Amino acid sequence: MAFVVDTSKSPYALLTPVSLRDVKISGFLGKYRQRTIDVSIPTQFELLESTGRLDNFRRASGKIKKDFQGFFFNDTDVYKWLEAASYVFPDTKDRNLDKNMKSVINEIKDAQEPDGYLDTYFMFDKKTLRWTNLKDLHELYCAGHLIQAAVAHKRNTGEENLFNIAKKFADNITNTFGSGKKEGTSGHPEIEMALVELYRETRDKKYLDLAKFFLDERGKGLVGGDEYHIDHLPFTKLNEVTGHAVRMLYLLSGATDIYLENGDKAIFETLNRLWNDLVFKKMYITGGVGSRYEGESIGQAYELPNRRAYTETCAAIGNFMWNWRMLLATGDGKFADVMEQTLYNGLLSGISLDGKNYFYVNPLEDRGGHRRQPWYEVACCPPNLARTLGSIQNYIYTTSKDGIWIHLYEENDAKINLSGHEILISQKTKYPWDGKIKIEISAKPPFDFTLFLRIPGWADGKFDVDINGKSVEHSIEKGYLKIKKTWQDDTITIEFPMKVKRMKSNPFVRENTDKVTIMRGPVVYCAEACDNPAFDVWNLIIGNGKIQEKVEDGVVTLKGNGFAKTSNEEILYQEKGKAKYTYREVEFTLIPYHRWANSEPGPMAVWLFDRKG
Repeated sequence: MAFVVDTSKSPYALLTPVSLRDVKISGFLGKYRQRTIDVSIPTQFELLESTGRLDNFRRASGKIKKDFQGFFFNDTDVYKWLEAASYVFPDTKDRNLDKNMKSVINEIKDAQEPDGYLDTYFMFDKKTLRWTNLKDLHELYCAGHLIQAAVAHKRNTGEENLFNIAKKFADNITNTFGSGKKEGTSGHPEIEMALVELYRETRDKKYLDLAKFFLDERGKGLVGGDEYHIDHLPFTKLNEVTGHAVRMLYLLSGATDIYLENGDKAIFETLNRLWNDLVFKKMYITGGVGSRYEGESIGQAYELPNRRAYTETCAAIGNFMWNWRMLLATGDGKFADVMEQTLYNGLLSGISLDGKNYFYVNPLEDRGGHRRQPWYEVACCPPNLARTLGSIQNYIYTTSKDGIWIHLYEENDAKINLSGHEILISQKTKYPWDGKIKIEISAKPPFDFTLFLRIPGWADGKFDVDINGKSVEHSIEKGYLKIKKTWQDDTITIEFPMKVKRMKSNPFVRENTDKVTIMRGPVVYCAEACDNPAFDVWNLIIGNGKIQEKVEDGVVTLKGNGFAKTSNEEILYQEKGKAKYTYREVEFTLIPYHRWANSEPGPMAVWLFDRKG
């Protein structure tokens, strides 16, 4: 079975994902995945070659003589690319992709030391530096991405060449670190998730034990003793999310993985405490995380600037990953709500519509200078997006002892094994642009189980549902509509009203005072200059008039009437009462935030004035 996160034997998981290979998507998300296959993965491979990342492995094996290229963590971009390629290969059987994967794996194998150690930065004159600076030099972080890529490759191709390489390195690490051995933990969390997934694949408990060891080493001052590295307190003493956003979210994901295996109540209580802090005080409406350029960090409660929002794409992916694991643990729809909010907004904004360019930083306001790039010197985000979108179908369905759960709505065909019965499910929908979903279920022979349909939080509990054209008895628990019956050949129709909403911030988010942002369903909208050439979108006042929906190329854009406020731009400050403002009526167009910066450069804003003043 091919999973991203395999909780099929996790004693503290309520839910188990459905194999990637058993779900075929063809809707909105399916188009993103197909572009990942057709465009992103091939172009990223070319960039791995042209930027010297693959040459680093050839240098390490002695095949070429040249200096190490780029940053000390550059191996991870290769590993994430391999993980992405592994997820999509079973669907493509592409000979060129297979050839490229095999060539990369051979380079990795040839670079590995006889004792299993593998990190191309720590070669030759830098061998003496191995494991001497866990705080800064990312050795365990690199190892974690190798392990995750190897597990994905084994599960999706059936081959064990990369897996054996990673396992050999993991054994080197378990022989080096642990109780009675070397102390320390990773300055950049990642190894925790990887070791738990390796445990799930091998059932060798030493990997789980080492993941827990690395978690417990935090707060001892071994990697800086500061908030940036999340080393200022023991994990279970944390009361707020803090420090480097990606590191924190990866750590939370790894801690959740550990909880799913050992049921540590202190870890679970900490996870819930930190989730409340993030979602209610520190997360952008796009699902983005990280308000500060300084240290790529999360910031204080309600510190959510728009133009200076850092909101790294990898942080959105980390937020998505963490909430997925919390959902697997609990079956609580609030975690799926954050996954959806993040996916359709702060995550998809990270990639261009043609699949070739990427954002590292995702501001909620801009003057037109921020544009996607085909690659970065620190290139963590592009392959991270590729591995996420390449496996996106894995997040739609799960099973439990009671039945089948549907978490995301997307046109697809799925084959699900439930207690030895094969259940076929097909979704027909134009979601997220249309709130109507037609779900066809086929169970032969007929089989009794509960179907759990997520009722998105944005729907405010409003929906219509029927089975075979008739109303149905149901109950709602933790955000899921529960329908229990004997299923045979049945059609469910569920429809959520896609109401256009004006959303406001908590008053402590001072930058959004007297402003609103517009949401429709799960999608956050913004105003961009290319759609509104007659005025500066930073001066747009939405007002309370009706906002019309318009479908353009299958995408819902929004149009309405408002006001543009203008003033003397040469004067920075004026006494109240003497300031001269003018207002003129304008027609405005709003587009989904994830689609901005795909046209001519110009100002953009998510939060817009909602009254004169």
